[in-house]
Amino acid sequence: MTTSKSALRASPGKARTDSGAGRVMQKGQQTKQAIVEAALGLAAQIGLEGLSIGALAEVAQMSKSGVFAHFGSREELQISVIREYYARFSDEVFFPAMDEARGLPRVRALFANWMKRVAVELQSGCIFISGAVEFDDRPGPVRDALASSVKTWLAALYRAVVQAKVEGQLNETADEEQMAFEIHGLILALHYEARFLNNPDSIKHANKGFENILARYGKNKSAVPVPSPNRT
Repeated sequence: MTTSKSALRASPGKARTDSGAGRVMQKGQQTKQAIVEAALGLAAQIGLEGLSIGALAEVAQMSKSGVFAHFGSREELQISVIREYYARFSDEVFFPAMDEARGLPRVRALFANWMKRVAVELQSGCIFISGAVEFDDRPGPVRDALASSVKTWLAALYRAVVQAKVEGQLNETADEEQMAFEIHGLILALHYEARFLNNPDSIKHANKGFENILARYGKNKSAVPVPSPNRT
């Protein structure tokens, strides 16, 4: 599996123009973005399944017809929210980690950034996780959009692990796919333990679990470098 930055970032919109039509389009895009912003907050509280044109219109203080004009259907609204959530996830987790050296420094950065986001989502909820519960057995465009986003992100994580092995920082027999799977599993367990079971030590256990993974798959302690200290 390979992943590039372009694969994790949405394509830019059309160039703005100074024409009247261009200004109208720009205003429409800004309105739509504001609606998506409101929808994202609402979906974090009630889930994608609970998201509707009517509920969003009330939150955004717009008419139902006004919201409908920007999306056309509840399904398109849900997909727009998934895309926005995914774009923010990439900006917060993936792209900052690309400043780190290939290999374990980048793997560490990906996990650290992921944990920072999880610390916030333990209060607001994760659309990837709640959406998986809602749409795991419901084929369709919404499920496809969710699955595609998660798969692209996991491919990026897998690629970072593969690079660590190429750099000689993992054991020659290390299973890259298994290692990426276990790291992903820590995040899923953390959400369950923290949000559902209210385990106060869940973050500590997740961080310890990550270090255990590195110790198991790493060639030696010196081969497990940490990210640069100036990262924010």
